[in-house]
Amino acid sequence: MTVTEEPTPVSHFERIGGTGSVKAAVELFYDRVLADPELAGYFTEVDMAGQRRHMAQMLTVVLGGPNEYRGRDLATAHQPLQIPVAHYQQVGGHLTAVLTQLNVPGDVITDVQAVLAQVQDQVVAGGRQADA
Repeated sequence: MTVTEEPTPVSHFERIGGTGSVKAAVELFYDRVLADPELAGYFTEVDMAGQRRHMAQMLTVVLGGPNEYRGRDLATAHQPLQIPVAHYQQVGGHLTAVLTQLNVPGDVITDVQAVLAQVQDQVVAGGRQADA
């Protein structure tokens, strides 16, 4: 009998190139978002270096990389902004466009889009039910 090792599954994070690729995607993503007149206003008083760092940490987690995010949860960070669904979808469109531009495999993009759909109610205005 021969014992063979099962190959360790490679995460999406590793597949796309790890930290460097995530940081590059986040830079391009915020370049697009900040150039979008409908979205730029959300960031006028935001520390963009910190914002980019948080986004890179969150995207890393979404892609199956190490979880080093220590910021606020999505609802706490976004509900006060009263973000409409249309703006949330625009942001998701910018992220999808950047990932496509960077030749990220389609299955990875599909998985990122699925996560965006799962967390939408935590981000959009009125998405979270008031605690009883």
